[in-house]
Amino acid sequence: MSHREVFQRSESPRQTLPGFEHFNRYWLQQRSCFAVKIKPGEFYVTNTNEAITTLLGSCVAACVRDPIAGIGGMNHFLLPASDDHRVAALSDATRYGAYAMEKLINEIMKHGGRKERLEIKIAGGGSMVRGMTDIGDQNVRFVTQYLHYEGFDIASADTGGEHPRNVVYLPQEGRLLVKKLGTIHNSKLFEVESRLKQRLATSQIGGAVELF
Repeated sequence: MSHREVFQRSESPRQTLPGFEHFNRYWLQQRSCFAVKIKPGEFYVTNTNEAITTLLGSCVAACVRDPIAGIGGMNHFLLPASDDHRVAALSDATRYGAYAMEKLINEIMKHGGRKERLEIKIAGGGSMVRGMTDIGDQNVRFVTQYLHYEGFDIASADTGGEHPRNVVYLPQEGRLLVKKLGTIHNSKLFEVESRLKQRLATSQIGGAVELF
């Protein structure tokens, strides 16, 4: 059976939340639901039974949901290159990570989520190239410190190591599925993430964002 046939025989996708209409949704046969794949620098929020997927190397994904309000989402971010490897909440290197976290959490809260009910899981932060600065570890330390600073607990984490990860998050169920991939994927991911780090290092981050 072709992908197109599977899509046509499945239920029709429900309407996306405002601001996420541009994401392409496809039928994920293994989970019998629609899915959205996000790229580095993106995030997606949903209040329907759909999956959010991504591929992680050094990047980190935070999966956040309010199980009572029935809304959740996932982001995919990478700290920009920096000569200062200290993870400080106000450092230039972590501003992008804080922006990525706050955009996701605020969007969930805008649609009925409440801060005290949020369940958070994280994944990623792998070490893609031995002997080089471990940006993956910096990403993990940042998100861990950020969540602690904001008063959030981490329900579960799958981070570190030398393998890329294929991640599937099911917000309605609160399930985070992680599959470790062979290191053959490392070189391509490293190239993509290296270009992203350099672009972030020379880019202006969007306007100030604070948690509600």
